[in-house]
Amino acid sequence: MIRSMTGYGKAICELSEKKVTVEIRSLNSKQLDLNLRIPSLYRDKEAEIRSDLSKQLERGKIDFSIFYEYTGDAASPVINKTLAKGYYKELKSLAAELQEQGCDLLSLTMKMPEVMRPERQEPDEKEWKQLKAAIDQAQMEFQRFREDEGKSLSDDFVKRIGLITSLLSIVEEADTKRVDAVRERIRRNINEFVEKEKIDQNRFEQELVYYIEKIDITEEKIRLKTHCDYFLKTMSEDSSGRKLGFITQEIGREINTIGSKANDAGIQKTVVQMKDELEKIKEQVNNVL
Repeated sequence: MIRSMTGYGKAICELSEKKVTVEIRSLNSKQLDLNLRIPSLYRDKEAEIRSDLSKQLERGKIDFSIFYEYTGDAASPVINKTLAKGYYKELKSLAAELQEQGCDLLSLTMKMPEVMRPERQEPDEKEWKQLKAAIDQAQMEFQRFREDEGKSLSDDFVKRIGLITSLLSIVEEADTKRVDAVRERIRRNINEFVEKEKIDQNRFEQELVYYIEKIDITEEKIRLKTHCDYFLKTMSEDSSGRKLGFITQEIGREINTIGSKANDAGIQKTVVQMKDELEKIKEQVNNVL
């Protein structure tokens, strides 16, 4: 089953005195790029969270965030006295240097960064279990989002591979007429410059066979059809993004060879249409997990 690397999941956990929100977002990336934003309150759980996410989310540029807000009595503030004294000393020195009088240095000190901070409250085991359940719920929502996006990608791939195979049928039909047209054109051109009785028919046929073999696209047509079938089969595999990328390269190689060997305006026009569909597939394959 195809899954997209783009995903979003969210879960909210209502605790006794605070509400915790867990969010997971992702974009496409060749490797797993995991970015965690976790409040200091839960920092000691970061390694466990990171390990679990790495196993479950596999690949993509992942942003994982935990936010919380107090809903009950806020934690008692704590004054960082050492930091406050340092700020006060520096402010007093600056005021004296600038000869400023009447400054409320204590008020300024209390507004400085990190002077006032909530009292740290370590989460107990019960709270962690509730938060862990919320993280698991966010992951489930995230995976469901990836699967839904994957279904849309899958439908688009089936449509565009179908268009390529339909265009291949047009190439096959034109190819049956192309060899006869080439044979007749070469014969007509030779007759314009060489008298008919002077043409060595055996040699002419040998050279003609050699030339037609050079422009023959039978193998390319067979391989292209095989690659398209393999692409559709691979879509049913889990985590198939890289493999589908390799198959599109092979499809592109066969299409390009058909275009270069065809030596036919009609076939080359169809090849351009096939390339257009393939480019659209390549763009979407980059987003497959």
